[in-house]
Amino acid sequence: MSLRGYATRGVELLLVLVLVALIAGAALGQPVLLGFVETGSMEPTLEPGDGFVAIPSPVAGDIEEGDVIVFNAQNLQGGGLTTHRVVGETESGYITRGDANPFTDQDGQEPPVTDGQIVAKVWQVNGEVVAIPGLGLLTEAARGMLDSVQRTLAQTFGTRAFLGTQGLALLIAGGGLAVLLFGFLFDDERRQRVVKRTRRRKGIYDPRRLVLAMALFVALVSGGTMVAMSNTQEYGMVSASFDSENPTTVPTNETSNLTYPALNGGQLPVYAFYAPTSNNVDVEPSSMRMDRGESRNVTVTLQAPPETGYYPQYVAEHRYFAVLPFGVVAGLYAVHPWLPTLVTSLLMGGAFLLVGFLLVGASPVRTRSRSRSSWF
Repeated sequence: MSLRGYATRGVELLLVLVLVALIAGAALGQPVLLGFVETGSMEPTLEPGDGFVAIPSPVAGDIEEGDVIVFNAQNLQGGGLTTHRVVGETESGYITRGDANPFTDQDGQEPPVTDGQIVAKVWQVNGEVVAIPGLGLLTEAARGMLDSVQRTLAQTFGTRAFLGTQGLALLIAGGGLAVLLFGFLFDDERRQRVVKRTRRRKGIYDPRRLVLAMALFVALVSGGTMVAMSNTQEYGMVSASFDSENPTTVPTNETSNLTYPALNGGQLPVYAFYAPTSNNVDVEPSSMRMDRGESRNVTVTLQAPPETGYYPQYVAEHRYFAVLPFGVVAGLYAVHPWLPTLVTSLLMGGAFLLVGFLLVGASPVRTRSRSRSSWF
């Protein structure tokens, strides 16, 4: 393939990834690499329908005044994802405000934003948000088309498996696998070459490319599964001036313990790591291994501050397939919580690749046919 061909393929792949990221983010309820705003609260920085580059909070670094963040609001417009600017910080969390709003979110009913609520930071260059005009309109149009495809498939096959977020993930995974297989199994230039001779080459099948495509698929699926198993749990704590039987309503300056079972419902053993992402919460144990179907207890301790009020507290949980020794995973986790996910998914894909290459060998399989004229 020529340099121009590679460049074209690269641009096409980039556009596909952008579209998939936008649709997946809209379906999952949080931005995946890209996001967009629907209201005018951030005008003139971001107009309704404008897109932006969303840096996931685990890799975004520290949040500072002037940053624009995407966070899970408690009360703003009924709760949900909100994109506003950080204009201050207190001991309880960050103070936020839309650029078009005359008052902060905390002047209303929204409590200070904690690190556990932040899902992404908007990319800025020299303090200016990089806006992508019209990206939201493209996303809504693409999502509408996918909704139609999902409903058609559900009606055709008589199953609800194609509907909702699960159906969208199925479509994306199936489409991605089809693209990988199609691109790796056949040589485009040879397939498209027109020859005048009656002898022509129909295709070239390389089993190594099939193995590589499947290994990539294994790595993507395993990594996506570990990401899906990881989450941030919210505990709505009320610091009160009275006693209560509700474990989340805690008298000021006192503590309360909540115990819940953590279950491994998958087919593989996993390592689970827990870390508080708010100031007034703790969790034990900080890490553990769970075999298939095993359930272990996790204890969350809430510490009520001296001032009464509502204080949402957050605990982050990360799970990884137990294919590496625990000490190795713990060391990677200490560097960054998402590093074990990357290393484990690459290891699982690499193991599939190695076994596949040992089985199929190194020789491609070529299929040829010769058409001949016959007289009767």
